[in-house]
Amino acid sequence: MKLAPSEEQLMNYLWKMEKAFMKDLLEAYPEPKPAATTVATLLKRMTDKKFVAFRTFGNSREYYPLVQKSSYFGKQVKGMIKNFFDNSPSQFASFFTSETDLSQEELEDLKQLIDRQIENKKQ
Repeated sequence: MKLAPSEEQLMNYLWKMEKAFMKDLLEAYPEPKPAATTVATLLKRMTDKKFVAFRTFGNSREYYPLVQKSSYFGKQVKGMIKNFFDNSPSQFASFFTSETDLSQEELEDLKQLIDRQIENKKQ
């Protein structure tokens, strides 16, 4: 299941904090901050989608993620590769490296990451 962009933004704050009350989440937003009712609505939708849960402390709720960031974005990248690159990681890598204007140093870093993954797969 996919989150809307506004939900992803809120989820990013929650992933960074690991757990947070509504006031903490509101403080994380840059100015102009959204209304508390807007954030409450987003949290309700994200709870319904099983991305977020909460613990109740009196009248307050402490929210925490049920889905890890790496898991969520991994699925999004896999979906993008499937839908936009004919399920070809090579086409995705070719597009990414040629269209994102990476420096030589960034390309070398990527190469090292790939080389490490190749070594890990061999073991």
